[in-house]
Amino acid sequence: MNLYTFGKVLVKAALKPLYRFEVIGLEKFPKEGGILLCSNHIHALDPPVVGMTAPRTVHFMAKEELFKNPVLGPILPKVNAFPVKRGMSDREALRSALKILKNGEVMGLFPEGTRSTDGVLKKGLSGAGFFALRGDADVVPCAIIGPYKTFRKVKVVYGDPIDMGPFRERKASADEVTEVIMERIQTILDEYKENK
Repeated sequence: MNLYTFGKVLVKAALKPLYRFEVIGLEKFPKEGGILLCSNHIHALDPPVVGMTAPRTVHFMAKEELFKNPVLGPILPKVNAFPVKRGMSDREALRSALKILKNGEVMGLFPEGTRSTDGVLKKGLSGAGFFALRGDADVVPCAIIGPYKTFRKVKVVYGDPIDMGPFRERKASADEVTEVIMERIQTILDEYKENK
């Protein structure tokens, strides 16, 4: 058992007694090929929750500061995280992300760039569209629906993959593709939120 798989088991063991997870749409998740997995971001637990529920191994960008943490720093690379400097001008991180996608693997991204404090989906950063267009991969939208309150339900909903082929053919902009991704995430949020 590698460290990623072991970490997944540990996260499940730690979180399942605290929250009632409902995972929806796993059958929509492509079994192979490069995937850019784009989710909303409402809590610090979102990355491990996405990693725990996704049917394939997910690589994540993590802010560079976390790799300097004496506890987390040595663990993060072993669970497929790689550092990114704040902002989208980190060429090494861009190359790492594109390599993951072009190798037919899954890269997880939170296009808002930071957590939403009120749970409302914020505007996505153009980096999501950039990776979607350049990464030779389709996009899987994901919505995490909380709140993360003890013994309450947390839904993780995976939506239909977004085929990037037509966007690449007509040379769509990164901003336009990011908007499409965010609209899909919002659609899932609207469909599955608790009060419906």
